[in-house]
Amino acid sequence: MSEWDASDPFADARRRSGVLEGDFLGEKIALILRYRDVRDAASDFRTYSSDAPFRVPIPTEERVRNVRQLPIEVDPPEHTDYKAIVQPYFSVSKRPEMEKKIGALIGGMIEEILDGEPVEIVNQFALPLQSRALTVLLRMPMEAADEWIGWGLHVFAGSEGHSEEKGNVLDRYLHRQLDRAETAPGDDFFSALTRANFRGRPLTRDEMVGFANLVFAGGRDTVIATVSLTLAHFATHPEDLVRLRNDPLLLRNCVEEIVRVASPLTMIARVCPHDTNVHGVHVSANHRVALCWASANRDETVFESPEKLIIDRKPNPHVAFGAGPHICLGASYARLVLRTLIDQVSRKVSRMDVIAGEPRYEAWPAYRRQTSFESLRIRFG
Repeated sequence: MSEWDASDPFADARRRSGVLEGDFLGEKIALILRYRDVRDAASDFRTYSSDAPFRVPIPTEERVRNVRQLPIEVDPPEHTDYKAIVQPYFSVSKRPEMEKKIGALIGGMIEEILDGEPVEIVNQFALPLQSRALTVLLRMPMEAADEWIGWGLHVFAGSEGHSEEKGNVLDRYLHRQLDRAETAPGDDFFSALTRANFRGRPLTRDEMVGFANLVFAGGRDTVIATVSLTLAHFATHPEDLVRLRNDPLLLRNCVEEIVRVASPLTMIARVCPHDTNVHGVHVSANHRVALCWASANRDETVFESPEKLIIDRKPNPHVAFGAGPHICLGASYARLVLRTLIDQVSRKVSRMDVIAGEPRYEAWPAYRRQTSFESLRIRFG
C-alpha cells in the first residue's frame, strides 16, 4: 500500500458531540475534536494547563525521561521567559544562509538516489535527512548525525508505551554534549544552553536537558513521517509535481497542505487544574484532556473536502504545528526542510515509481489512523 490512508477516524464524534472519550493505557482521556474548540483550549492555559511534567505527551513519559521538557511543559508567564531563551536559535531558519545550507544538503541527497535503484525512503532517506538537517540547525558537525541515525526509528515514542532504556540513550547523549560544551564551548546549541540565563540566573543542568530533550525527541518522528508522506504523495500524484514545476509560487501553499493532511502529531495533552465540563464530559481536577490536532485539521466546517490533499488550498489555517502560546518552536525549521525537499524534487526528479509501501498506524481503542510508513520503497529517475 503506497497511498496515504486519508480516512478520518474522528469525523463521526466531531460532528456528533465534538468530544471522543478514549482509553490510553488505562487512563480515560477526553479528546477535543472541533477546530474552534481546539484553538480555544490551546489558548486557555488556566483551564487546560501545560504545567504538568511528563503528562503533556500521550502516553505519559515518566519512564522515558526524568526532566521537564522546556518550554512545552510550563505555562505563561514562565513559558514566555523560557521560550525567549531558545527562540533565536530557531529563528535562524528564516535566514538566507540557513536556506542555502539546507538546500545544498537536500539537493545532494536527491542526486545520490537518481541512479534508478529503489530507495527505502523511511530508513535510508527520511531518517538521514532529518538527522543531517538538525546538525545544520544546531550548528553541530555533520558527523554528529551518524550517531542520531544509529538510534533508528521511533526511539523515544510509541503507542505501545515507552521503555526506560530508550530514554536513557538520549539522556546519556545530552549529558555528554553538555559536559563537552561546558569544558570546550563553541557556537552550537549545547554551548548556548550553558551560557543562557533564566530571570537573571544560569540555567540548571535539568533545565538544559529539558530544552535539549524536546529538540531531539519532540521533532524527530514528526519530520520523518512528513518527509515520507511528501514523497509518497508526489510518487502517486505526479500531476501535482508537474503543477509545481510550472508554478513554483504554489510551493508554500503545498507545504502547508501536506502538513495539514499529515498532522504527524495526532494530539497533545493538557491537565485541568479544576473540575471542568468539556462539551458534556466531566473532567475532574488534575485529570487530562487532549487537544486533537489531527481532528481539527479535518474539520469540514473550516476545510472544504478536508480528506483531499489540495496543493493550492488557500486559506489554510491548520493547527498541525499547534496553536496558542505553545505553538511549535520548530515550525519555521520544519517548513524550510519540507519546502526545500519539494523544490529540489521538482527540479531534479523526472519520475518517481512506488515499488512497495507498508503503512504505520497509531492505534488506540478509540481510534486508528496512519501517521507514517513502516517502509516505503520508491525508484527515482
